[in-house]
Amino acid sequence: MMAFATVWNYCVPLTIITVACLVRTARCQAVQAENVTVLEGGTAQISCRLQNYDGSIVVIQNPRRQTLFFNGTRALKDDRFQMVLFTTQLVRIELTNVSVSDEGGYFCQLYTDATHHQVATLSVSVPPETPAVEVKQEAVEGGEVELSCVSPRSKPAATLRWMRNGREIPGVVSQQDNAKTFSVSSTIRLPVERKDNGAALSCEAFHPALSGQKRIRHYRLDVYFAPTVRIVPPPGILREGDSLSLTCSVTGNPLPRNIQWSKINETLPERAEISGPTFQISRLSQSHNGTYLCQAQNNFGRAADHYTLLVYDNVSVTTTAPPTPTTQPITSSHPITPTLLTPSFAPDPEDPGAVVETHSAVPYAVIGGVLALLVFTVICVLIVTIWCSVRQKGSYRTREPILAWY
Repeated sequence: MMAFATVWNYCVPLTIITVACLVRTARCQAVQAENVTVLEGGTAQISCRLQNYDGSIVVIQNPRRQTLFFNGTRALKDDRFQMVLFTTQLVRIELTNVSVSDEGGYFCQLYTDATHHQVATLSVSVPPETPAVEVKQEAVEGGEVELSCVSPRSKPAATLRWMRNGREIPGVVSQQDNAKTFSVSSTIRLPVERKDNGAALSCEAFHPALSGQKRIRHYRLDVYFAPTVRIVPPPGILREGDSLSLTCSVTGNPLPRNIQWSKINETLPERAEISGPTFQISRLSQSHNGTYLCQAQNNFGRAADHYTLLVYDNVSVTTTAPPTPTTQPITSSHPITPTLLTPSFAPDPEDPGAVVETHSAVPYAVIGGVLALLVFTVICVLIVTIWCSVRQKGSYRTREPILAWY
């Protein structure tokens, strides 16, 4: 079958030339071809325009000089090629699912007394896919990260650009020719710190076939660093009978999975409960006093934090209530003055170990009685003062006539 096709491809043009040489035409015939560019995977239409066509033989060949069509008849068994138009002015074939291997010159040949041919050049454009990011060197706190943005296949070669926070990062560009396509990469090196963990980068690919658009690959920095540990203490002071709850706040990349609780120079209390980063003791006593330690580690370091527990005595606070009235009558000749403030003792909030004097609250009824008694006393003093003043003036007026008589 292959031998037959080869013989057909070479013998038929020779026969056509021989026949065409015997035929003379009065008019000058010509053929024109049109170049075409198509995206890979698309459909290409290859056209041959005829001038003064008188019915001579028209042959279309592929870049490998294999005959595709002899006039309107298919000569090569490739279902991707179809004859879509054959007139005295225009011959057009259609090629579907175009690949870069189809690229090249397609021959439009018109056989008359002289052979006329034109070449229609088919160009295949390969737009890049979304580029990939390759990590050449891991990012460790205090070191550098090396990243490459790769576009493995495009035609013509794609243009790559690194971006961070809207600013371009210059990269080292390399290009490799893979037969009819190109592989392009852009490599950057960045110093990294802990704060750079999670920073957003992007690699953009530009290409003429994308019509001004771009393909973008987003990437977030993954910076490895040693853990940090901080114990979150409970608020206020702790006394016997209270409960203790400590939380160990841990950061790091990778995040440590195992958190260890311990007590310096002692074993942990029997009632201690540990659930991941949380440490709890119910019903504290002074035997629980001591320094507790939280530790965490990953592949890049180890960290710890401590908390010193001090449990105070449970000091009771007592107050003296005002006297409760009895049913027996009060038979005292002196007025009874109610007690306004009754001394008691309570712990000093600044120093839980100290005891300071305080006072109990005074009932509103007692306060009202005291105020009424004070008002009554003031009124009595005023009355007595006025009465004494009037009496003294009367006595002065009585003695004045007696002195005149003498």
